[in-house]
Amino acid sequence: MDIGIPKETKPHEGRVAATPAAVTTLIAAGHRVRIERDAGAASGYPDDAYRAAGADVVPTAEDAWAQRLVMKVKEPTPAEYALLRADQILFTYLHLAADRPLTQALLEAGTTAVAYETVEGTHGDLPLLTPMSEVAGRMAPQVGAYHLERALGGRGVLLGGVPGVAAGSVVILGGGVVGLNAAKIAVGLGAHVTLLDVDPHRLRHLDDVFAGRVQTVMSNAGTIADAIAHADLLIGAVLIPGARAPQLVTREALRTMQPGAVIVDVAVDQGGCIETSRPTTHDHPTHVEEGVLHYGVANMPGAVPNTSTRALAYQTLPYALRLAGEGLDALRGDEGFLAGLNTHAGRLTHLGVGEALDLPAIAPGRALDDAIS
Repeated sequence: MDIGIPKETKPHEGRVAATPAAVTTLIAAGHRVRIERDAGAASGYPDDAYRAAGADVVPTAEDAWAQRLVMKVKEPTPAEYALLRADQILFTYLHLAADRPLTQALLEAGTTAVAYETVEGTHGDLPLLTPMSEVAGRMAPQVGAYHLERALGGRGVLLGGVPGVAAGSVVILGGGVVGLNAAKIAVGLGAHVTLLDVDPHRLRHLDDVFAGRVQTVMSNAGTIADAIAHADLLIGAVLIPGARAPQLVTREALRTMQPGAVIVDVAVDQGGCIETSRPTTHDHPTHVEEGVLHYGVANMPGAVPNTSTRALAYQTLPYALRLAGEGLDALRGDEGFLAGLNTHAGRLTHLGVGEALDLPAIAPGRALDDAIS
């Protein structure tokens, strides 16, 4: 199969969908790869590295998008909507539950879109979302600590404190992959960490992992309100696969937070779990609501593209090999992979996205069967 890898178009997005090593593997399997010029430069992979791997380096995005299978990192931006086609398989992060314009563009084009973030593993995990959740989780305390500096609008609190001065308070909403990794870094910084989750089994696991260094709390409206009132840094780490993130902190609740406190809403690409969150960019990463600094960059891992590209490409490559080798039959034979199908032949094929956007949706297997019949 012919595979296209365009250069990412989101601001300051330096990741690329495949490393030269991944390209070598795809070509060895009998596929042809066309990668847009400079697509890997920000990740530390010059064009010559891809040429050496056997890829064709093409001059324009249109050349890369013209292939049967298009591999990306982030969702298409409006400038790319015209490049969507009905005979195309798009394999990338999509986050459609918070993006009606992109959803409509995919449906109108008839594109078969497989979303990294809804592909399921054999144990109900999300193998293609996990590596970037790990990166974003580990970045969140780092980003939050930086923006707590007074010159950037924060409270002027050092999360680790110093001898004789109490450490700062970090509150994490959600104990999944993002929350676990955020807690690791926050503990390493010396902060006082409180982690809330709705699953008591998960909280017991996290309590064992951190051996009492993290305070674990059952999450509900009351416990969230108590925790955020004293937080220097609040990290939103809630995920419902494919669906819009639940809004756990309202504007009214935000008013109880300390002036200059910082929120890092990692869930912002799924709509955010803070009512006042909105997507921002690396150029303009923050905004202030009710005296609280909000960081809502929707592609946080793009700031560390060398690490992120390698972590992502290691996980996506086996799936890309199957898509390129078997086409849509790769989905039919694997329920977890099939769960990644979000649109096909003009139909929405993820029920969670349909519910979030109030659009009709059908099961992905039925969509493929209907297309055959």
